[in-house]
Amino acid sequence: MSKQSLNNPVKGKFIFNFIFLFVIHAMFFLQVYGQTFSISGKITSSRYSVRNASVTFIDRADTTRKFSALTDDSGIYQINIVTSIESNVNTHPTKFQLGQNYPNPFSSSTAIPYEINKESNIQVTIYDILGRVVRKYDIGRQAVGRHSILWDGGIDLGSRVANGIYFYRLDADGESQVRKMIFNKGSKVLLSLPRTLASNESLLKTNTIRNNQGNTYTVRIENTGVTSPFIVSEEITGIIIENDTTINFSVDYLPVATIDFDSLHQIISGFGAASPWYRPVMTISEVETAFGTGDGQLGFSILRLTIEPDSTIWGKYLTSVKKARDLGAIIIAAPWYAPSNIVETTAGGVSRVRYDKYNEYAAHLNSYNSFMQNNGVSIYGISIQNEPDIEDQWTSWTSDEIFTFMRDYAHEIVGTKVMAPESFHFDHSYSDPILNDSLACANTDIICGHIYGGGLTSYPLAKSKGKEVWMTEHLIGENNSGFNLSWAIQLAKEMNDVMNADMSAYVWWTIVRYYGPLGDGEKATNPQDPNEIYPNKGEVTKKGYVMSQFSKFIRPGFYRVESSVYPALGAASTTAYKDPSSSKIIIVAVNTGSTQLKQVFKIQDGAMTTILTPYTTSESKNCEEGSEVNVTDGSFTYTLESSSITTFVSNY
Repeated sequence: MSKQSLNNPVKGKFIFNFIFLFVIHAMFFLQVYGQTFSISGKITSSRYSVRNASVTFIDRADTTRKFSALTDDSGIYQINIVTSIESNVNTHPTKFQLGQNYPNPFSSSTAIPYEINKESNIQVTIYDILGRVVRKYDIGRQAVGRHSILWDGGIDLGSRVANGIYFYRLDADGESQVRKMIFNKGSKVLLSLPRTLASNESLLKTNTIRNNQGNTYTVRIENTGVTSPFIVSEEITGIIIENDTTINFSVDYLPVATIDFDSLHQIISGFGAASPWYRPVMTISEVETAFGTGDGQLGFSILRLTIEPDSTIWGKYLTSVKKARDLGAIIIAAPWYAPSNIVETTAGGVSRVRYDKYNEYAAHLNSYNSFMQNNGVSIYGISIQNEPDIEDQWTSWTSDEIFTFMRDYAHEIVGTKVMAPESFHFDHSYSDPILNDSLACANTDIICGHIYGGGLTSYPLAKSKGKEVWMTEHLIGENNSGFNLSWAIQLAKEMNDVMNADMSAYVWWTIVRYYGPLGDGEKATNPQDPNEIYPNKGEVTKKGYVMSQFSKFIRPGFYRVESSVYPALGAASTTAYKDPSSSKIIIVAVNTGSTQLKQVFKIQDGAMTTILTPYTTSESKNCEEGSEVNVTDGSFTYTLESSSITTFVSNY
């Protein structure tokens, strides 16, 4: 005992009484029960320590005798097991009794035991030292017997109580009892007394019998409300205890996707793909398949076009573009090549826009926008240059040149949103100068880029300036058929990753191509697998159905919401979305693994009860509707097929 405690009469007396009562209880247990063994160990799952799991040793000779503890932050538990001796006393409770919580003091969770000798309506209430209610458990009718509840120090609003003394009261059909307990978050106390109400000898004797099977126990390892990671509850039988020992257990875990629909991230502008200059113009049938929202259609909401240097051929896209517009798509466009009369070739062989022709280049982009508008097509956004950091294929721009244009000339582009810098791998050295300059930033509506070899990360600077961030081009698996499931599921994971990086749009490369969402009737020149089956022209591929798992259900105007998967390893990937105007919710879950995966989904608003309809694309399914899933008390469990993507859609 510290000198400070001794100098404080009240505090010193409390500590002395606590130690005295603990010693007396311990001696009394030994006299009545016989020998006490200390059991400790660690609960792990994969490489994770399992925190706040309930570990219970149950005497196989008398299953009413249970010894419990909770694991600490390192997954360690410690239990004192008192061996039984001979007694023929009746084991049924003889009186109404509220037991002392254990462990006490406690730092994470504590068990509150009680016995009732008649069927009763049970309520347990926890109060702070001022008598204010911090937690109430309306348990309802319970049968005669020994019972307990676990309290994690939480209050009804979800936060934790402060360190200190608390009281708990048991109410049962007009009878009540009150006891005191101590919460100390910094404490490492792991003491656990038997799950009996050890306050008097007669009550203790009701729990003792002859252990004809020896000291043999069944061990239950279970989740509490705060167990992490969430585990598959397990029961191990035939554990023999003959002395102090260490017993470690390994259990399986279930990945848990936690979703907070009240925590909004970026607005979603859409999902789509490109119809570039070097491929045939899309047919009306192909446009309907790509942008329609019916059965077998993909529901794309963004069409990306090429601004060709020759204005005389701009009209070739009008018919297909108007159809896409009629189906609800927004149109964006980007130049690969500047008109030849305003470019020059540097000594290093790089083609660039002449510095004295920047105003003419702005006029060229304005002319494209005016042409499309005059022909009934509104252009949502125009990019200054596709991949300006590529020096050997089309018109190139250094970061300084892009910055100069955005600062001094971009304001001349009117009637549409201006997008920049659209670098090859979302190089922030191109976009940071724009965002950090007041004029250039004001002239830029959307920060965009591609993710070839990098750039797939959130962009706090853009967010701080109030700019949407768009991923406007990527492709994977170009030497394989679009039917290739492995590449399709990698695409599903990539789309989740792009959304988790706070990007508002995902735009694939070519819509109609053998490796894309719709087939073009061709095959790879150097196929990775010569035996693959390739799609017919206009046929939807696995990649197309994967993209539809996003585009068909997550429409422009939705918001991504906070979601995370723990443990963050393995095959599980999840994003979630909400339509504020209708409260419709969407959850997208990807399993990249080769075996099915059971996953738990928990919604922060624990009171949420709704029905979700799953749609799945896998080896055997193409955005196929499944049986309804009930969300009860904010959670549900679902088994994801191997190599699959499943979208859960609320039914309101």
